Amino acid sequence: MINTIMLFLLLLICIITDIRERKIYNKVLFPFLLLAFVVNGITGGWSGLASTVLGTLVGLGILLIPYFMGGMGAGDVKLLAVIGALMGAKFVAFSAIYMAFAGGIFALLIIIFRKSPKQLIKNLFFSLVGRVNGLRIPFFFDKDTMKTTYPYGVAIAAGAAIQFFRAGLPL
Repeated sequence: MINTIMLFLLLLICIITDIRERKIYNKVLFPFLLLAFVVNGITGGWSGLASTVLGTLVGLGILLIPYFMGGMGAGDVKLLAVIGALMGAKFVAFSAIYMAFAGGIFALLIIIFRKSPKQLIKNLFFSLVGRVNGLRIPFFFDKDTMKTTYPYGVAIAAGAAIQFFRAGLPL
């Protein structure tokens, strides 16, 4: 129960700061990480601590390679690690799957709606007509839209929320 409250409080704070400032702050993440160790240690003993460590490592490991490749911010990586610390390895692994779907949907929406509707329809029309006639005309996206970044903490929070409700965990 306490982990659930901490999870949703953490997600709420991180969504707000990520949308407003494009940052997920260590001064938010580290107290939650410390609390996860304390609460899970008290409620679960050594197995609770082991679950916290494993969840942290799994959450950290999932986004570490995208971070090293420059596609992810450090705050996003640490947020997923703290989610793993709070809820465990299995929870964070499934959250990452839903996070990837949510992130992909958010990215597509940004790509689609960054462009003017007139240009979008025009590009779609030429691409479809070309395919019907045997030509491979790519659906054009401007380079600025393809380089656009967005607050991925929102996708992480969406993935964690989906996993929470999918797993049917008690509030």
